[in-house]
Amino acid sequence: MTALDTKPPTAEAVAELKKTIKKLNSRAGQMKMDLHDLAEGLPTDYETLIEEATKTYDIYRKLAQLKQQLKAWEKSL
Repeated sequence: MTALDTKPPTAEAVAELKKTIKKLNSRAGQMKMDLHDLAEGLPTDYETLIEEATKTYDIYRKLAQLKQQLKAWEKSL
């Protein structure tokens, strides 16, 4: 469902979004731990720090957007 859709989400769509959030949350947690490990090992592999931090930021930003969408969808049911 996109922002242009005018019809309310179905219960199945909400359940699917919850599943997506759960998977993404798991992946985000792993990325956070990997970034922490990378930071602890500095200055070793410092070249990858910005790339890994950016990926971690992006996944958490996407997760926040999906959670916001879920909240809106649940209100409309």
